[in-house]
Amino acid sequence: MNANPADQQRLLDLHGLDVRLAQLAHKRRTLPELAEAEKVDRRLADLRDVLVAAETAEGDVAREQKKAEADVEQVVNRATRDRQMLESGRGSAKDLENIQHELQTLARRQSDLEDVVLEVMERREAAQTRVAEMTVQRDEAQARRDEVNAVLAKSSEAIDGDVEAVTAERETTAGVIPEDLLALYERIRADNGVGAAAIRQRRCDGCQLELDISEVNAIKAAAADQVVRHDVCGSILVRVAESGL
Repeated sequence: MNANPADQQRLLDLHGLDVRLAQLAHKRRTLPELAEAEKVDRRLADLRDVLVAAETAEGDVAREQKKAEADVEQVVNRATRDRQMLESGRGSAKDLENIQHELQTLARRQSDLEDVVLEVMERREAAQTRVAEMTVQRDEAQARRDEVNAVLAKSSEAIDGDVEAVTAERETTAGVIPEDLLALYERIRADNGVGAAAIRQRRCDGCQLELDISEVNAIKAAAADQVVRHDVCGSILVRVAESGL
């Protein structure tokens, strides 16, 4: 293939823009905020799990407290009925004596159940405190995630602006390169990442390997408009003032 030396030179400009786009893509992938976001996300996920467990535990204790309070209420209601019967004086002496004994038993039972209620209330208070603490930590982690998101959005917006500008410049540069030469460049770039490279001091700028003597002689003998390629990496070799040929 033959191409005007000036068009071959433009391939180096195009390559420079492609390198810039690759650098911007790398910058986007390696933003320090991404690592921070991942770290915060892991903590946020852990805190959410812990909070769910704490809320579940608090709910279990709440149901336990409700049952214990219901047990106390049941004993109190029974004792109230017994006292009413005792105060009414209805029934035989034996029945009234039995009621007296039952009231004593119910009083002991009520005392025991109220102790259970107090113990459960203490555990529920501790569970509620745990839920409150985990909620605060979860909210703090979410706030930090929101801060990181804001910084990421700002950084990404700046990169997007650079990409847009470089892409526009690339389109302009590519638009003045002959189609067949551009197609060859794009095909080579797709294969090995470097479509064209300058020869500098008999070294390929693409793979950084020195040209052997046979390649040097072949390039020297080639016409100025002949498109030459590196036998090793396949890149289009563009002759420049510093080629040393």
